[in-house]
Amino acid sequence: MSSTQPGLGRQIGRGLAWSSVNSLVLRVGSLAVGIVLARLLAPEQFGVFAVALTVQAVLMTIADLGMSADLVRSADPGRKAPTVASLGLASGALLAITVAFSGQGIGELLGSPASGPVISVMAFSLLLAGAGVVPYAMLQRRFAQKQLFGIAVADFLIGTALTIVLILSGWGVMGLAVGRLVSQAVALVLQFVFSGERMRYGFDRSVAPEVLSFGLPVAGANMLSWVLLNVDNVAISRLAGPVALGFYFLAFNVSNWPMSALGQVVRSISMPAFARVARGSADRSFAVVLGPTWALSLLAGLMLATLARPVIDLVYGTVWLPAAAILAWLGIFGALRTLFDLSASYLLARGASTPTLLVQIVWIAGLIPAVLLGIHTGGTTGVAVAHLATAAAVVCPAYALALHRSGADLRAVAARMWPPLTAAVPATAAAVAALEWAQPSPAGILAGALAGTAVYALLLGRWFWRQIREFKDWMPEDSPTPSGTAAQASPARGTP
Repeated sequence: MSSTQPGLGRQIGRGLAWSSVNSLVLRVGSLAVGIVLARLLAPEQFGVFAVALTVQAVLMTIADLGMSADLVRSADPGRKAPTVASLGLASGALLAITVAFSGQGIGELLGSPASGPVISVMAFSLLLAGAGVVPYAMLQRRFAQKQLFGIAVADFLIGTALTIVLILSGWGVMGLAVGRLVSQAVALVLQFVFSGERMRYGFDRSVAPEVLSFGLPVAGANMLSWVLLNVDNVAISRLAGPVALGFYFLAFNVSNWPMSALGQVVRSISMPAFARVARGSADRSFAVVLGPTWALSLLAGLMLATLARPVIDLVYGTVWLPAAAILAWLGIFGALRTLFDLSASYLLARGASTPTLLVQIVWIAGLIPAVLLGIHTGGTTGVAVAHLATAAAVVCPAYALALHRSGADLRAVAARMWPPLTAAVPATAAAVAALEWAQPSPAGILAGALAGTAVYALLLGRWFWRQIREFKDWMPEDSPTPSGTAAQASPARGTP
């Protein structure tokens, strides 16, 4: 049984446009703030904050028990919302209290006693995350990226201003924690305002098992995803110390530029879009979205890897140059992470939460020994190599199997993977040649980036625009929404 969802293409188009603006503005702003903080804080302080942020990031992924993803794809979110709100608030409160009282012990366990008070303060962000499950999910399912952009800007401006003021006032790393906490509280209030949701709590015994059966594997997958992306921080902190972790943390953050910019756009649109497109066109839907996403993410990662040393020197200063060798490997890994994020969105939209969890289990099982081997043989650079090798040899095949079992057309996927890879080789050569000709400098970085991008675009231009046209054709103005996938939110719930 199906119904017709009018204007789906227009909704996705507007959401994509606003999400792109959001990503661009915030990434540029984050880059500027990162430069300021790198010059205000020593590598040791960055390492302390990295430990606290690792703990918070891992726990944040399970604060909502995976229930926001279920609301995004659900055919009846209004019935589930009160139960989800209660479960989210309860789980967030329990995690916040537990971490607040055990922060010092966690910091000592991770080899960074100085991070204990910071972990305890940041624990209260888990309560805020649990309280915001319903309004955030409702904004996502409505493609309300304009409102989400406004929330993100307010979060960024308030958090940045407060953080810098506190650091200059002598708060040090604690200023980062307090700034993050205050800005998240403001974002929560705005989520309720823009979504039109009220704090409605309840518990339906028929809803809870349904929500948790889908959400718990998602929460487990999210937690493992962050664990595996932060297990390197733990290993480096214990085996190499906070200074080495500071260099690695900065390199990893820079490698996240393509993942954060492009990944945010893909993540905000892909899951509700996949869920609301008819099943009949599902086989090729993943491949259609993958084509332009892979082309752009590979180019960004490639340029970061190629220009790593002069970029680090120019942006952060000579003191941070040890991070350049790490970034050279993590740049390509960041491009692959964008594809993994897209794959997870497709699987969750198709209800495949358990396969998503299994991929994360396989990933972390392969990564942990690779990281330990990497840090003993190559230090922090060896850890970066371990990430990339595990992603290519373990994670790609695991996701390919899960996607195939969920209906994705792997032949169409493969056909869109190899053209950007082929264009990457001469593009890299052009970037290196231009950098050597102009010498490492702002002009050299610009020359290298322009030369590499120009060669890449020349070889891939016609292919790329075919992918864009196919994406537009795939997303019609009127798309049937099958039973069991996401439908338009009820107007009574306050569509923004």
